[in-house]
Amino acid sequence: MLTILWNLGAFIVALSILVAIHEYGHFWAARRCGVKVQRFSIGFGKVLFKYTDKLGTEFAIAAIPLGGYVKMLDGRVAPLLPGEEPFAFDKKTVWQRIFIVAAGPIANFLLAVIAFFLMFMIGVESAKPIVKTTLADTPMGVIKSEDSFLVTAINDRPVGDWEALNLALVSQIGERDFNITIAAHRNGLRVEPTTTFKVSLHNWEFDPKKESLITSLGMLPYAPDVHLEVAELVKGGAGERASLQRGDKLRAVNGVKLSDWQEFVELIQKNANQALQLEIERGTIVSTINLTPDARKTDSGSLQGYIGVAPVVDPYPQEYRVKLQFSPVDAFIKGVEKTAQLTKLTFNTLIKLLTGDISVTNLSGPVAIAKGAGMSADYGIGYFLGFLALISVNLGLMNLIPLPVLDGGHLLYYFAELVIGKPIPERIQEIGFRIGGAILITLMTIAIFNDFNLL
Repeated sequence: MLTILWNLGAFIVALSILVAIHEYGHFWAARRCGVKVQRFSIGFGKVLFKYTDKLGTEFAIAAIPLGGYVKMLDGRVAPLLPGEEPFAFDKKTVWQRIFIVAAGPIANFLLAVIAFFLMFMIGVESAKPIVKTTLADTPMGVIKSEDSFLVTAINDRPVGDWEALNLALVSQIGERDFNITIAAHRNGLRVEPTTTFKVSLHNWEFDPKKESLITSLGMLPYAPDVHLEVAELVKGGAGERASLQRGDKLRAVNGVKLSDWQEFVELIQKNANQALQLEIERGTIVSTINLTPDARKTDSGSLQGYIGVAPVVDPYPQEYRVKLQFSPVDAFIKGVEKTAQLTKLTFNTLIKLLTGDISVTNLSGPVAIAKGAGMSADYGIGYFLGFLALISVNLGLMNLIPLPVLDGGHLLYYFAELVIGKPIPERIQEIGFRIGGAILITLMTIAIFNDFNLL
């Protein structure tokens, strides 16, 4: 319950910031063009707070924090009073209207640059993309290396950490193949020379509901060793009730010797509510205790055992870590580059959705965004800023899609007006808004459905 509330709170904060910046872009441009702004609202529904400035604009915060809007004086909405025509949106030149509409998405891209700039100034901890091994009969099976290796580039584009590698691989969804460059490593340091492999995606299938992008390609990232030794116990859990203690080493279950922690986890999960004989080593004494795993239901409805015990895990090697922190000038340059990279990636993803190279099952909705907001906030302000920038880029680009009801649809009408020399008839615009609204609602429904499939 606390996790849900935390995710919801982080989501509301992130969405409020994104909406406020987007709508402020419209507001600022409207004021620059001499348009009277009647209301600037964050949220919908019952007004919780409002303030009217000296120019007659009402600033409001409403009860439902799922969007916002800027209401401008417009003769198409209500008859204009004598003297109001110079301040009406619909009476402005087509270029002024284009500027006002485009200012919202532009504000989102600027927010992304600023958020990334602050993130790189604060600094975030990351890890070098070191792969422990690759799996046969997977796309990455082409790399046959007995030793772990460091991924240095995808299609000649350098990648310095797992996040950069993941983004580079996301951009390959729908492609036929890509090149991956790797290098041997010692103590986390790249060792020349590098080797480049062509990875075929011909038979690759990726299901985000079942596995991560990295593992679906057949890469097993480096992870510190996990020992068959108890580090922590959940109070009142099956492990504590069985008298397990910190430092106990796990040797065997029902007389079968354990080889690693994962094998122990699988045995526990398969034996919900079943009494087990667990052989442990405590100091110099070897003994056997009775352990009965508790049970919980999985998504499929089956029972899964658990005992509330965490193992001893080796610390992540410092030489495998990397801190992304730069000077103000470099942080700004990195912010611009990162925003451009995400914009290109998002645009290409939208194109692949339209062409069918990416399934609509990969669309994410508010539930996935809320979970992402909560997780990033858990890791600290730097990660939350990065998440905010990512969603801001997506929001800016999505709004530029030429669907009526979105900013991109309005811009499409205005550019058509430039070409034909007169406004598109209201009747045609209204038909477009209805079609665009239906398409948008359909996409949102699919995204929300995908979200609940991931729960």
